[in-house]
Amino acid sequence: MRPYDMGVLFDECADRGYATRVRLDRPFDIAPDGGIDYGAGELAALVAEVSGWLAAAGTRAGDRVAVLKPNHWDYDLIACAAIRLGAVPAQLSAHLPPEWLAELLRRLKPAVLVTTAEHAALGVAFASRVITLDTPEPGAIHVDRVRGHRPPPPRRPDEHAPLVINHTSGTTGLPKLVVHSTSTIVRKLAGLEAVRLPAVGIRRDDTVANASSYAHGRTFCWTAGVFCRAPARIVILSGQHPDAADVLLRRYPPTFVEALPAAFARFRPLLSRLDNPFRDVRVFLSTYDAMHPPVVRDYLHASRRRRPLWIQGWGQTETGPITVRFLTRKSLAVRRERQPATRDLGRAIPLRTRLKVVDPGTFEPLPRGRAGLALTRTPARCLGYVGENQRWQEKHDAGWWNTGDLAVHRRDGRVLLLDREVDTTPGLSCLELEDVLEDRLPGVLECLVLAMPGKDPLPVVVTETGRVDAAEWTGAVHDLPELQPPRVLTWEEIPRTGTGQVRRLALLTMLTGCAETPGTGRWT
Repeated sequence: MRPYDMGVLFDECADRGYATRVRLDRPFDIAPDGGIDYGAGELAALVAEVSGWLAAAGTRAGDRVAVLKPNHWDYDLIACAAIRLGAVPAQLSAHLPPEWLAELLRRLKPAVLVTTAEHAALGVAFASRVITLDTPEPGAIHVDRVRGHRPPPPRRPDEHAPLVINHTSGTTGLPKLVVHSTSTIVRKLAGLEAVRLPAVGIRRDDTVANASSYAHGRTFCWTAGVFCRAPARIVILSGQHPDAADVLLRRYPPTFVEALPAAFARFRPLLSRLDNPFRDVRVFLSTYDAMHPPVVRDYLHASRRRRPLWIQGWGQTETGPITVRFLTRKSLAVRRERQPATRDLGRAIPLRTRLKVVDPGTFEPLPRGRAGLALTRTPARCLGYVGENQRWQEKHDAGWWNTGDLAVHRRDGRVLLLDREVDTTPGLSCLELEDVLEDRLPGVLECLVLAMPGKDPLPVVVTETGRVDAAEWTGAVHDLPELQPPRVLTWEEIPRTGTGQVRRLALLTMLTGCAETPGTGRWT
């Protein structure tokens, strides 16, 4: 089965007799009394029920339905319910600052906002109607008032019309609202994932675990693809606390794991426990952000499989995956050296994406081996940005999309990521220094290197205690370019996006009082 109509995805899976069971770490916010165990038929019924709520609240075909709630996979179930009506869901992460949420809602002008009491007042200001899932709020419709309404028959979406709106992570400022169609995000992206590939693809006997930010486009695409592969079990983790995740993972040890880089970092202490829940994993998959070598290495060695694989994808919300690389224990055997490690992103996906590197000033193509701006051509490119058409137009030219990343396209076709253009520092790669520092400081949770114009880069070390040993630091940086003295913070002190990525400009402002960077930031 290949995914097509997200409004009836689970109905189709149930009709085909797919036996996949979904296990949750907590009940859905849309079904607090519904338990934590679902099959395809029960998910189809829940999507239809929510579709009835939305219809009762006045949702019509073509309307935008915004979703803003605590992190859980029911973001995608609400999206499917809206699509069933012919509406366009817009998924907003509750981790965004209030002023950003206000601006994104202003641009969206949703007909309906599905939210919780925390954001009800904000919704009333920008949405025509607001549905609250937890408690009644002034000006809003509590979900109990629309329960039990029969949904209208499902509508089939036009393949090239807007299907879903997701925002970018927001690491460099206010996120963009990215519009995708059935053609781009379902046929081109999820359709590729639904193909059964030997060794790296999801199998019928797999237990697939996902720990993600479910407001983002990646999980919408994942939802379409994973159910078409019909694994035995899907485990959904809505939080990143290792002790909470451990309970579910030990009960259902996964064989295929996809998680945010931040989730992999937070779950790392579980690897050293006697009953390591990742012992049977054959494939790990990471997206959104670069993974540093020590984390990848630890997970691969924690698996008792003979040849576990780590799949690292590089892409953007606007394009989907651009390149893919497979990491093994052998490929990460070298430690402490200045070598590409996880910044080697592999090659462009065959037959689907093309890549070239251009001069940032002239946009003339550069020869292989020269650093420049990475541009890609892909059939999965988004339709545009809500409320920022000019910005979208400036980022593509004759079918080529400007990623805003600085990279080297090597002679063998592999892509070496250097930095975001906004973070560029002449003569060095901040991402490379982060890789090396994390490899040489095994006790840290994360290392960040912030570029500053006219100054040495500022290193930020993240630890459990907010302290780092001075002698260890001196040994780690002895052969590296000049850096400022490190700032040491705890995980909770770092400003992050809903995907766990560091909001670098916000962190730089917090530490220095200035958000100025060496790059132009023109293509963020």
